[in-house]
Amino acid sequence: MKIGLGYDIHRLEKNRKLILGGVEIPYELGLLGHSDADVLVHAIIDAILGALCLGDIGVHFPDNDKKYKDIDSFILLKKTDDLMKNEGYKIINIDSNIICQKPKLKDYILKMRENIANALNIELNQVSIKAKTNEGLDSIGQNQAISANCAILIDKI
Repeated sequence: MKIGLGYDIHRLEKNRKLILGGVEIPYELGLLGHSDADVLVHAIIDAILGALCLGDIGVHFPDNDKKYKDIDSFILLKKTDDLMKNEGYKIINIDSNIICQKPKLKDYILKMRENIANALNIELNQVSIKAKTNEGLDSIGQNQAISANCAILIDKI
């Protein structure tokens, strides 16, 4: 078995969509990034790559490569899943946090879990997502950014 940790943060900006866990969430601000800036999916990708000792998301999907401009992060997640399977591993479980002051995410968590479980061909009970705030502290607490972190356990197939 191997454990991986993932983390991502993106700035909130006007005129961008807010996509978290593959769910477009109605909100006045969205995440700024080269891709769709889905911080949750990016953290999961980094956790998988970390568990495999294969670098990070920027190594595999660099933000200066035009083919990744505005790409759906689930395409990157599926490529990462294929890489993991080629290395001979499967996911045991994912535990993640989305940290944002606004908007409230409780109504979207189940759909995010379903999206991730479906993309990775795992069961819903293998994907945990929790929404947290930073209690008004730092850039996240002041509603300037959203971050996500993730722990993953993988095992040999």
